[in-house]
Amino acid sequence: MARIAGIDLPKHKRGEIALTYIYGIGRSTAKRILDQAEISYDTKASEWDDDQLAAIRNFITEELKVEGELRSEVQMNIKRLMDIASYRGLRHRRGLPVRGQRTRTNSRTRKGRRKTVAGKKKAPRK
Repeated sequence: MARIAGIDLPKHKRGEIALTYIYGIGRSTAKRILDQAEISYDTKASEWDDDQLAAIRNFITEELKVEGELRSEVQMNIKRLMDIASYRGLRHRRGLPVRGQRTRTNSRTRKGRRKTVAGKKKAPRK
């Protein structure tokens, strides 16, 4: 089993897809890594030999920021926005959508479960 950047890559998947299991590596970056290591995209992760694994590991450690280092950088960027009280920082602080989406409907993922507020009672008819 291939282990890169602290992640066990799925051995039954194509190399291009298997690399995307690492946080910070998408399809285009995975292709770039495999091009650099001169490995076919279709080769399964279980078929990589030690030299190929070493080439992939080497490229990732030298060229890319992945996993914990990248996560901490993203968190620091969010914290900076909150500290300077920018609009985006305030949206993060309140747990609302940051990128301009509507909130009257939708945005349940950011807002959480519905908090029902009691409506106004109707006045009795005379």
